[in-house]
Amino acid sequence: MGVHLYRDPETELIERCRAGNGQAQRQLYERYAGRLFGLCCRYIKDRMEAEDVLVTGFTKILSKLDQYKGDGSFEGWMKRVIINEALSHLRRSRNMYLETDLEWAHAEPDYQRLHDVLEAEDLLQLVAELPPGYRMVFNLYAIEGYNHQEIGAMLGISENTSKSQLSRARAMLIKQLEALELPAKKKVTTKTA
Repeated sequence: MGVHLYRDPETELIERCRAGNGQAQRQLYERYAGRLFGLCCRYIKDRMEAEDVLVTGFTKILSKLDQYKGDGSFEGWMKRVIINEALSHLRRSRNMYLETDLEWAHAEPDYQRLHDVLEAEDLLQLVAELPPGYRMVFNLYAIEGYNHQEIGAMLGISENTSKSQLSRARAMLIKQLEALELPAKKKVTTKTA
């Protein structure tokens, strides 16, 4: 009896993709395209452009599979490739306007109150309405978990500019949330006998 080493299905799929197996590449795309498209949509407002970014990014994923060494999650590695592609797309389309002065908004939202008022989809919609520069920094910091130094390096901006963009994004989100809460406060309740 021979010894059989267990290889998880994802590792097998990656190896088949590296070997140029078209069926495996299609399977990999189908497995991750939905999540990666959602990631594209967080950075790119226009759905058709987001689809283009997904296709271009996925092509890069397939062509750079040898760069994935198995350190960390494969999905996390793919997300970094897609984020970089989204940022490159925004730079090329000149749709990334970052302001450089430091105007700080120190107000932090009351997250418990927001949770009571909003669902996750609502918050993502508000984030999608932010100007491109604010949206990118907010996504990279608050959702993807990058720090300001990393964001600055990715976007070619200073660490302070990244902090300023995040601060402005938060301030804008707070204003949007306050506007949403005004109608909720004016609700009239009627008693039934």
